[in-house]
Amino acid sequence: MPRVPPLPTLHATHAGVWLTDGTGQAREATRGEAVAQAAETPHIVLNAPLVGQRLGYPELSGLDLLELFAFVHPARFAVPTVAGLCDSVGIEPPSGDAAAAAVLGQIAEALLATLSDSAWTQREGAWTSNATLHRLGWGWAPLVGARIERPERGERMLFSRLRQWEEAAERPPPRPLIVQPDAATRKLDRLTGRAEPREGQRAMAAAVANVFAPKRDRHAPNLLLAEAGTGIGKTLAYLAPASLWADEAGGTVWVSTFTKALQRQLDGEGPKLFANPEERARRIVVRKGRENYLCLLNLEDALQGSFSGRPAILAQLVGRWAAYTRDGDMVGGDLPGWLPTLFRRAGSTALTDRRGECVYAGCPHYRRCFIERAERASREADIVIANHALVMVNAARAREDAPGRILFDEGHHLFDAADSTFSVVFGGQEAIEMRRWIVGPEGRSRGRRRGLAARLMDVASYDEEGARALDAAVEAARALPSEGWLQRLIEGAPFGSIEAFLLEVRGTVYARAKAQEAGYGLETELASADGPLVSRAADAMKTLEALQKPLAALSRRLEAVVEDAPDWLDSQARARVEGALRGLAWRRETLNAWIALVARVGGEADPEFVDWLAVDRADGREFDVAVHRRWLDPTKPLAAAVIAPADGVLVTSATLRGGEGWTAAEARTGALHIGGVAQHFEAESPFDYASCAEVLIVTDVRQGDIASLAGAYARLIEAAKGGTLGLFTAVQRLKAVHARIADRLARAGLPLLAQHVDPMDAGTLVDIFRADPHASLLGTDALRDGVDVPGESLRLAVMERVPWPRPTVLHAARRMAGGGSAYDDRVVRARLAQAFGRLIRREGDCGTFVILSAAMPSRLLSAFPSGVAIHRVPLDVAIARVESRQAFNPQRQAEAVE
Repeated sequence: MPRVPPLPTLHATHAGVWLTDGTGQAREATRGEAVAQAAETPHIVLNAPLVGQRLGYPELSGLDLLELFAFVHPARFAVPTVAGLCDSVGIEPPSGDAAAAAVLGQIAEALLATLSDSAWTQREGAWTSNATLHRLGWGWAPLVGARIERPERGERMLFSRLRQWEEAAERPPPRPLIVQPDAATRKLDRLTGRAEPREGQRAMAAAVANVFAPKRDRHAPNLLLAEAGTGIGKTLAYLAPASLWADEAGGTVWVSTFTKALQRQLDGEGPKLFANPEERARRIVVRKGRENYLCLLNLEDALQGSFSGRPAILAQLVGRWAAYTRDGDMVGGDLPGWLPTLFRRAGSTALTDRRGECVYAGCPHYRRCFIERAERASREADIVIANHALVMVNAARAREDAPGRILFDEGHHLFDAADSTFSVVFGGQEAIEMRRWIVGPEGRSRGRRRGLAARLMDVASYDEEGARALDAAVEAARALPSEGWLQRLIEGAPFGSIEAFLLEVRGTVYARAKAQEAGYGLETELASADGPLVSRAADAMKTLEALQKPLAALSRRLEAVVEDAPDWLDSQARARVEGALRGLAWRRETLNAWIALVARVGGEADPEFVDWLAVDRADGREFDVAVHRRWLDPTKPLAAAVIAPADGVLVTSATLRGGEGWTAAEARTGALHIGGVAQHFEAESPFDYASCAEVLIVTDVRQGDIASLAGAYARLIEAAKGGTLGLFTAVQRLKAVHARIADRLARAGLPLLAQHVDPMDAGTLVDIFRADPHASLLGTDALRDGVDVPGESLRLAVMERVPWPRPTVLHAARRMAGGGSAYDDRVVRARLAQAFGRLIRREGDCGTFVILSAAMPSRLLSAFPSGVAIHRVPLDVAIARVESRQAFNPQRQAEAVE
C-alpha cells in the first residue's frame, strides 16, 4: 500500500517548536522559522488554531490531523493530542516533543490507510463529500481521493440516508404504584452486582422509592431533599427505584442535571439498566434544548453554498457526522467538541436552531429532524436524561411533555438555573432577534422560508383576515432595532423609539458607572430615572404595544383556522400553523414581560424583582445595551411552575446544604414555597478524608501581586508533578498567570492548559487534562463544578483567592434580603464545597486543596468535609507537603509496583 508522500510536519508546545522534512527526522526550530516554512509549504499539524496561537501566527493553516480524523471517523471521539490520536489509531505514543513531531506523519498514514480497509464502516458518502471538499480546497482532499475508489453507482444523498421518526399513539398515563423500599434496594443490588453493597447507597435507594408514591396533595409533590456525599453512588441509588417504577407503572422519569458532563455520565450507566443496545436506545433518551441539535435545514443551506471558505469545509465534515451520529447533538453529544473550534465558531452555531426559526412541518427534513425524533422518543422512554433549563422551560410553558416525576441531580444549581430561566432581558440583541423571527432575514441574508410571512404563506393566500394581521405584525416589527443598531447608539444617532430608549439607557449607565469598572460590563440600579429616560421608555412601550396587538390578532386567527380546518389546510399546512402558534405564544409572553419591565422605568419598584440597566461588554468592547429583571427569589417561580405541579421530585447533591442546615437547602431549592413538608435524607461520604486529603491555606502570597501568584502556581504544580486544577475568580488573572508560567512548566514536561486562553471548549480541555497525569488545567467557574477527573490526573486543586461573589446590583439586593454578610458566607461556602469536591472522586484518590489567601476567614472552613485536616502555612511549607503527599500517595506506589 502506498505511503503518505513525504510531507513535512510541525509540532509546537510551550516548550518549543519542532519540524520534520518528511523523512521522520525532527529538529528544533525558532518560531519565526516555523512560521516562514508553514507559510510556504503545507505542513501536517495537530490542531492548527492551537499551534498557530503558540507560534503567534493565528492565520496558520495546514493539513490538520483532527480534520482528517473527523472525516475518517465521524461520530467518534479522540483526545485531541498526539498521544490521544496515537491511541486511537494503534500507534505507540511518543516519548517527547521531538518524537511527537515525527509521529504526526505516521498518524496520517494510519488514518489514510483506513480509507482502503474493507472493514471501514463509514465509507458511504465519503467519495461524494471528498469531491466537494476538493473543490473547496481542503488540503487533505487529494490524499483522501487517492485512497477512495469511486463508487460504481451514485451515492445516496445525505438526507435520504437519515432514518425517519414515526408517529405513535399517545402513551397512557402511568398506573398508580408504590415502589417498596426493599424492592428498590434489591434492584440496586442487581445493578451494582456487589457482594458488599454500600449501606449509604442502599439507604438512599430506599428513601428515593417514596418519591414515586401516588401524589397525596395536588398542590405538593412527594418531595425529597437528599445530600449524598461524594462516593455514595447516588446515581444508581436513584436510578434503581426510578427504573423499577418506570417499568412497572409504564411511566417516564426525567433525570435532570446542570452540566453536560453529568449527562454523559448518566448515559454511561445505561448498560447496567438495559444490556441490549436496541432496548437501551428505546428506553433511555438524552434530551437537551433545541439549540444543541443540528438543524438539517441549516445544514442543507450550508452545503448548498451559504457557507464559504473554512466554514464550508466544516459544513461538509458535519454532514459526514450527521449520517452516523446517534442523536444529532452537537454540544456534548458524539460530535467531538474540538471540531467546531478548528473553524470559525459562528459556523458551528449557525448549524443549530439558536433563533427559534424552526418551521416545523414546513421543513422538507421534518420527518428526519433530530429534535423532533428526540422529543417523540422521550414520550415513550423510561428514563429521560435532561438538564435543569429544559425541564424548567417545558414546565413554565405548560408543555405537554412537562415531566411528572423529576430527579434533580446537581441540585445545588437549581437556584442558578431558575434565576436564568425566569429572568427578563430587554435590549438590542433580544429586540433584533424578535424582529428577525417576525420579518425574516433582511439585506443580503438568505431568507429561505424564514420569517412569519414566509412560514404562513398558506394563511396569507387563503385567509384574508389572517393576511391582514400578518401584514400588520410584520410592519409593526420593522420598528424594532435592525442591523447596525449598536453603532448608531455609539454615534448618538438612534433609529426609532426603542433605539432612542436604549441610547438613554446607555447614557445613564455611563453616567453612573464607577471608574474602576472600566473594561468590564457596566450596570446601575433602575432607580431615580430622569425625565428623558422616562419619556423614551413611554415611547418604547407604545412601540411594543403596537406590535403586541397584531400578534394577538394573528394568534386568534390561526387558532380559528386550525379549528375550522378549511379545505386548503392539509397535514403539512396544519403542522406549520401549529408551529407558528407555539412560537407566537412564546413571543407574546416575551413581549408582555418587556412591556411590564419598560413600564417600571419611572414607576414604583416591585419588591419581588430586581431591575437594573446594563451595558454588556467583553474585553472592553460593547455588545449589548439592556434593561434586566430577575426575581429576588427565583425559587418562587421554580416552585410554582415546576415543582408543585409534579407528582414526585428528588433534589440531590453532594453539597446540597452548603455546610449549613436543611433550612438553607429548602430555601435554595424552592421547598419552602411548596405546601406540605419536604422529606430529608443524608448520607456522609465513605471516604476517609483525614487520611486522603488536606486543606492548606497559604499565608504569604500577596494579594494583587501577579508575579507572586504566578510563582506560587508554578512551584505548586512542579511539586505535584502536574495533575493540578487551578481555579480563578477573574479571567484576567488567569491569563496573566498562564502567560508567566506556561513555558517554564512545559520545559519541565508539565503541559499547562487554560480555559479562555487555549482555543478549545472547556469539555475538550477537561478531556485532555484527564488523559495526561502530567498536565494541569487553569479555569474559572465552569471548572469549579461538574468536572469529574478521578485518579492521578487530579491530585492538587489550587484556588487563587476566596471566591467572594462579585458586587453587582443583583447581588447587593439579595445580600440585603439574605442577611448581609451571612448571605455572602453561604455563597462562598457553597463554592468552596463544590471546588473541594473535584479533588476526591473515587476510592483511592488522594490530594491537596490549596487556597492562596491569608485572608481566608475561619468561619468559612465548615465548607470542607468533616475530618479533613486544615492548616495555615507559608508557601514553602505548602510545597513541601504537596511533594510529600506525592511521594507517599498509595495509588501512585501501587501503580509503580505494577
